[in-house]
Amino acid sequence: MHHLTPEQIAELREDLLRMRNRLIKQAEEQIRDPSDVTFQGGDEIDRANIETGRYINLQRIRTRELKLLRKIDYALMKMENETYGICEGCGVFIPFERLKARPVTTMCINCKELEEEGENE
Repeated sequence: MHHLTPEQIAELREDLLRMRNRLIKQAEEQIRDPSDVTFQGGDEIDRANIETGRYINLQRIRTRELKLLRKIDYALMKMENETYGICEGCGVFIPFERLKARPVTTMCINCKELEEEGENE
């Protein structure tokens, strides 16, 4: 028995697939056109510093995108296993409104807040 209707699950699945497709498209565009910056003035060291900064920033973006892709795939797998929308912390049902706002969430708001409090100590 599940607390989400088949329509709600279908809607959330569509949201997750849209997020996934958008991330993949953005990544493909970054790979296709990695240097969209033209250098004006400055010497070799300035240009090298700018390039290094851009590379580090691109790596940071890719790491964040990869983490989100993994979370999306995990959520889709949980849908297949019929465990989607159940808090991994305490086992309660996560409300549809929370899932709609953040479809990759694996915790109810109470467990998430407790986790964040633990991280800040």
